[in-house]
Amino acid sequence: MDYVLTAEELYKEYKGGRALDGLSLHVPRGAIYGLVGKNGAGKTTLIRILCALQAPTAGEYTIFGVNGRDRGILQARGRMGAVVEAPAVYQELTAEENLRIQYEVLGRREPDTIPGLLELVGLGDTGKKKVKNFSLGMRQRLGIAVALAGEPELLILDEPVNGLDPQGIIEMRRLLQKLNREKGVTILISSHILDELAKLATHYGFIDKGRMVEELAAADVGEGLEKHYMKLMGGDWDE
Repeated sequence: MDYVLTAEELYKEYKGGRALDGLSLHVPRGAIYGLVGKNGAGKTTLIRILCALQAPTAGEYTIFGVNGRDRGILQARGRMGAVVEAPAVYQELTAEENLRIQYEVLGRREPDTIPGLLELVGLGDTGKKKVKNFSLGMRQRLGIAVALAGEPELLILDEPVNGLDPQGIIEMRRLLQKLNREKGVTILISSHILDELAKLATHYGFIDKGRMVEELAAADVGEGLEKHYMKLMGGDWDE
């Protein structure tokens, strides 16, 4: 199988304990891969390592087949976009101004493509409205637009529907499905909202106490995601 993202025996240790404990991961090309695990299971630590915001204590990972310790990893990361925790956007600027800055950072010289990108994420009519006046859902979509500015093949999202109202969650789901189906973007998504993840993911990775307990395709989860989690982990999902 063609994997765009892998991890093998990843460890991350802090003074207070171990966040990752030999975790392995395999994300197929074209998948929407859902990371399933309670808060503190290690999902955000894994994402931060993949995005070079932290270094692993031990173990290896690859992005598009390039080892995270190789020089070519910077070029491989150029093929991915990410929103980790809160979207990194300028509150006093408009959506278009935020994207213009990101285009400059990336060295892109096609500002005429910005309106299309804003339209794609549902922000085509925001005009001169400043980001500080956006709803949470609008800011989340702008964060994704910034992550998409480099036309990535892989998108990594940490809790993208956190705090959204029901309509915002639906809009986010439709956006991610559109990116996956129409643009061919592989998506790694962390979420503790199991009902929503079940409507979106094509593959799952179940994480507990810093370890990957199981990876499988959504088609193989017969009894429903929450029931499968409870059967696998031997406890209730209470988040």
